[in-house]
Amino acid sequence: MFIRKMGIDLGTANTLVFVPGRGIVINEPSVVAISMIDNTVLAVGNEAKEMLGRTPDTIVASRPMKDGVIADYRVTEAMLRYFINKVSGKVRFFRPEIMLSIPAGVTSTERRAVVDAAVKAGAKSAYVVKEPLLAAIGAGIPIHNAQGNMIVNIGGGTSEIAVISLGGVVVAHSARVGGNKFDQAISDYIKRKYGLAVGDRTAEEIKIEIGSAIAQVKEEHMDIRGRDLMGGLPKTVKISSNEVTEALQDELREVINAIKKVFQETPPELAADIMDKGMVLSGGGALLRNLDQLITKTIGVPCYVADDPLFCVIKGTGISLENLDLYKRTIMLSK
Repeated sequence: MFIRKMGIDLGTANTLVFVPGRGIVINEPSVVAISMIDNTVLAVGNEAKEMLGRTPDTIVASRPMKDGVIADYRVTEAMLRYFINKVSGKVRFFRPEIMLSIPAGVTSTERRAVVDAAVKAGAKSAYVVKEPLLAAIGAGIPIHNAQGNMIVNIGGGTSEIAVISLGGVVVAHSARVGGNKFDQAISDYIKRKYGLAVGDRTAEEIKIEIGSAIAQVKEEHMDIRGRDLMGGLPKTVKISSNEVTEALQDELREVINAIKKVFQETPPELAADIMDKGMVLSGGGALLRNLDQLITKTIGVPCYVADDPLFCVIKGTGISLENLDLYKRTIMLSK
């Protein structure tokens, strides 16, 4: 296959792949299932996610990315190889150039690990770009203007807040809180209040179905099934949307504190620009209902959810790949 360039949003929760001319070709969970007997990769992506929490002792289904960075190098490499092969085929004439997104707060060692994993997985060369920059490009923010723009990108493992001007990040802060922490908070709340153990997938369903950042006048309810911690038997309880709001308070406060921290370090001229234009929310976490309203109310600066917030980073990767000469000088970090 003649694929020379590829963009990969290597997320804690999902991995997306973009190919110029074809658009987003892969959107699968960042999960790998490994056989403990012979140490081989059994499944990656959707197939592996189905196995989470349901595997025997001989199989381990895990997420190799934690807080936006590589937690298990070998498994990440296997996952990248799988996605590259799936897009370009095992027999290929060219090794593709790959652009990868990384959190703004990563260390040089973590950055190097991502580049090495991509090259070993079959890339000719790998560029890494800070996630907030790609999210801003994907959200349609004119990053090359001499004006301040703020992007709040809430992913599965991290929340990235950055002020961008003249094609670069002026101030950035990365908080290790995101969709996964939201799920964990819901799971912990149900355990405390109802003595019911629920899995990560159930917690995620609750967040998507009835989750809200602000308490609702008209509450929604949902029946959830889990294991009773007292008796050890299956049990069903009814949970309301306002209980989910209560469960998420600490995590939402962490996101808001990270935004405040960035504002405190932002030069006054750029802060004035952001006051005028507002900040843009992207990432899967932006889909939590009324989160934009909560941020606007708490910070006092307008907040808007980007179009297709889930795909902002990968769209930004695509735009950068298709205009590589324009973006190469300003946004690339290293080869």
